[in-house]
Amino acid sequence: MRDFLLLRVALLLLMTASAWFFKPFGLDPPLAALAGGALCAVILFFEHQIREVTLKRLLGAAIGSLLGIVGAYLITLVLDKVFSGDRATLPFLHLSILLWMTYCGLAVGAHKGEMINLAALGGVFGGETSTKQQFKILDTSVIIDGRIADLVETGFLDGILVIPQFVLRELQLVADSADSMKRNRGRRGLDILQKIQKNPDLQVRIVEEDFPQVREVDMKLIELAKLYNCKVVTNDFNLNKVATLHGVEVLNINELANALKPVVLPGETMKVFILKEGKEFNQGVAYLDDGTMVVVDNAKKLISKTVEITVTSVLQTTAGKMIFGRYDDRVHMAEKPVERAASH
Repeated sequence: MRDFLLLRVALLLLMTASAWFFKPFGLDPPLAALAGGALCAVILFFEHQIREVTLKRLLGAAIGSLLGIVGAYLITLVLDKVFSGDRATLPFLHLSILLWMTYCGLAVGAHKGEMINLAALGGVFGGETSTKQQFKILDTSVIIDGRIADLVETGFLDGILVIPQFVLRELQLVADSADSMKRNRGRRGLDILQKIQKNPDLQVRIVEEDFPQVREVDMKLIELAKLYNCKVVTNDFNLNKVATLHGVEVLNINELANALKPVVLPGETMKVFILKEGKEFNQGVAYLDDGTMVVVDNAKKLISKTVEITVTSVLQTTAGKMIFGRYDDRVHMAEKPVERAASH
């Protein structure tokens, strides 16, 4: 960074001195030096703006500008024949068409540059695709959920987090809702975003790309993921399924949480606190610390007690993991006399 600062200072001094010496547009040396310094400031500002632009967009803009200049030159050849006698209008038309075609080529080329397949060129250009793959698009549900902030803090989620502008608009609408519950959820989502942005080890980028022809936010997310060739981070089951059908990779926070839950095998014993009555006859329901539901047979009369059960089966569902166990009265009744005898 210090080397770049020295280069910028050197460029500023060089352009100022050159303007002082050459006196462009017939300006006095002080005014010419001021104009040279102002032009250098514009150049440095432009350099700062394009620093984060991807190589694909830069190549697309360069190719589009070149095609625009070529098209403008061909048009001016025709205009020279049509307005051959009007020497006052012709230079203005030349300059206007050149600026128009160059600008249109640059804008269209930069926008469509993401379609360039740099990996096919190999070498230095092949690295851009791997960088692009590091983008992760956050949807509204995973922001409101809040666990994404904790996941970011652990360092397991790398790359650049992309926040679409239409997701921010949806969050703002939820935060401004007349329903107090929705309003609190929306404000929580905005607080989570602020927390993520304050993380110095993570890049958060807000993108303006929108798809006016697409109404649903979920489909906008899928189209954006296709455009950036990256993954969507969500905890929405339906978005997960639809994105998979469209060939978009998804990182589901719920699936990650389920994968990290402790592995319990049938036949193992564990202690649980029976919280409530189950749906089936003589069942009790308990919950582990991570929220996993444990359904216990023969535990209806043990509500509000901590008991030791034997795991009979484990069921993995889309909503999470469920553990089924059994409380054996005979085993515990046989253990009590042994405990009494040992105490005497």
